[in-house]
Amino acid sequence: MIGILGGMGTQAGLDFCNKLAILYRGKIDQDYPLFILYNKSNIPGRPESIGIQTSKLSNKTVNKRSKKKYLSVLKSLINGCKLLKKSNCKFIVIPCNTAHYWYQDLQKKIKLPIINMPKEVFNYTKKRCKKKSLIGLLATEGTLNTGVYNKFFDKNFKLIFPTKKLQKNSVNEAIKLVKMGNVKLANKTIKHAINYLINKRCKKIILGCTELPIAIFAFKSFKTIKSSKIFLDPNLILANAAVTKYKKK
Repeated sequence: MIGILGGMGTQAGLDFCNKLAILYRGKIDQDYPLFILYNKSNIPGRPESIGIQTSKLSNKTVNKRSKKKYLSVLKSLINGCKLLKKSNCKFIVIPCNTAHYWYQDLQKKIKLPIINMPKEVFNYTKKRCKKKSLIGLLATEGTLNTGVYNKFFDKNFKLIFPTKKLQKNSVNEAIKLVKMGNVKLANKTIKHAINYLINKRCKKIILGCTELPIAIFAFKSFKTIKSSKIFLDPNLILANAAVTKYKKK
């Protein structure tokens, strides 16, 4: 059984489940994969829990508060994974890019395989792009600042990010709009950042926040999503990895 730790955000978790079901489509109910979605929406905000930007606090205070926030998210993630483990799940997926900042500490605490989303996206990209290719990354500031994608990509590719202005007005705003349920406006809003990365001649663009594939593909068919020549959808790539691992069990 596949354990899905969702709620980061809720729409992203449901999007992952839908892609998982489509990829592993059965002719009857019993043919579909067994999975449990734990929509743990009460996990503290991941981007908000990464660092404290203020000159009014001493470095010691900043470090203390940052550590407290880090451990608060980690504890919540651990509790979520423990519930999935008790439910007899054989491995876990987390359809949230920023949450993978906690991946190493989480994996140490959970004696159950957790598929690493950024690593899967890197493996997928490596098979399809030449070395040193320019790869665009649209993600939360938390994902960008912690380098969860840089860790895998920097040796083989050059990651390109939007400007600070586009990050705030296009990427952050689109993510916020999806969480609020205004997907149509999110689709319009994210196009500014996409156009910037295309003009920078990026070979691929990673939709490195699981709200973004919803914003971009909400009004398109699954066939269109799978055949996209420019966008890399981490939720879809993670779903493929989960199906592969599930079939081996």
